[in-house]
Amino acid sequence: MNRSHLLFGCEGEQLAGTLDAAVGSVGLLMVSGGNELRSGAFSGQAQIAAKIAASGFPVFRFDRRGVGDSSGANGGFRSSGPDLAAALAQFRIAQPKVRRIVGFGICDAASALVLHGDLRLDALILANPWTIEDADALPPPTAIRSRYAQKLRNPAEIWRLLTGKVSLKGLFHGVLAAIAPPRPVSSLAAEVAKGIAACNAPVHLLLAGRDRTAQIFESEWPAGDPRIARCPNASHAFAEEESKIWLFNQIIEVLIAQTD
Repeated sequence: MNRSHLLFGCEGEQLAGTLDAAVGSVGLLMVSGGNELRSGAFSGQAQIAAKIAASGFPVFRFDRRGVGDSSGANGGFRSSGPDLAAALAQFRIAQPKVRRIVGFGICDAASALVLHGDLRLDALILANPWTIEDADALPPPTAIRSRYAQKLRNPAEIWRLLTGKVSLKGLFHGVLAAIAPPRPVSSLAAEVAKGIAACNAPVHLLLAGRDRTAQIFESEWPAGDPRIARCPNASHAFAEEESKIWLFNQIIEVLIAQTD
């Protein structure tokens, strides 16, 4: 493994980055979501970065200001434009043979990549983009109906209902949510849609089937978009072994497509 850690500047603060070097001319800028460290949940991003680099594509990860090993105040994904630009510049310095860079992010990192669209990346991989303004928002009615349909096909769930092991109050609220009309599109979803529409580079949308964030994004997105790929049984961070393999293959396909 050819992995190195480095520090670089961003508006008077010092950011920490990790480079998984490789010989390829196409690289991956991996952006962490939420307040997550550049290693990812349970080192998931570090693991996939090593695997991608072993396939010949260099990968750069970093902690934005106020997160992990980076100094400064954490302003959230909306204020991360300078951090993204600084990381992109450092990536090019550290790997001068890289001519094309693909941006990858999960959750609000995906949204940050399109909200700060002046980065001029060569392609974007957006997984489960964050479009939620109410953190307590339920999944969309279509997702709730699908979940109840699955339960009704499961004999064990029917038995739980008949034996009183299911909360009738919770069931009542669930039914109300399932028959509710679609929610209006959030202003953040509109911003993300505008950013994607303005992007001149190819955009790839990856959605985890069991993730509320992905379900809400898809409920607010035009149906039938061919850029969407779904991993039906995946959780938000694609933590399952099959989901990890699926995510890796999706990223590698995009990187190969950028190779001359």
